Amino acid sequence: MLTVTKLARQCGVSRTALLYYESIGLMPPPLRSSGNYRCYRQSDAERLSAIRAYRKAGLTLDDIRAILKTRSLRGGDASEVLKRRLVELDAEINQLRAHQQAIVRLLGTKALRKADMITKEKWISIMKSCGFTEDQMNRWHAEFERSAPEEHQEFLEFLHIPSAEIKTIRQNSRTAR
Repeated sequence: MLTVTKLARQCGVSRTALLYYESIGLMPPPLRSSGNYRCYRQSDAERLSAIRAYRKAGLTLDDIRAILKTRSLRGGDASEVLKRRLVELDAEINQLRAHQQAIVRLLGTKALRKADMITKEKWISIMKSCGFTEDQMNRWHAEFERSAPEEHQEFLEFLHIPSAEIKTIRQNSRTAR
């Protein structure tokens, strides 16, 4: 016999989740000890493991209830519910892809592209207004290149610097160490 805590740990769920599943009827009422403590059997652990597996597959609690009811009444399986969920997931994925494509189109419009908001000239102006000299800006690039080369490349591209100039900046940054 297992306690609430032991069963929850064994099945990888929280104690609260187990008690919730019991309160909504997914788990049967457990046996009780003479001290009125919940006592669970191995069959309860198997049922809770099945519930957890179905939840990981994205099934709703109602779907899980239907599967468990079908299994106990007719010895049925979960294939119909799982097939339906697979169709639903496919529709959700298609909808997300449509959202993704719409966002890409929106980002393609000049009005929404934040990358167009700052240029190399604006960045240099900001650095100079902060008191950076040409030598300090070069050291800044060298440190950026040393500590995060990929991000340095992305930053230079963000400033819309031509690729030949980016190559020169990065080469100079590597030799300035």
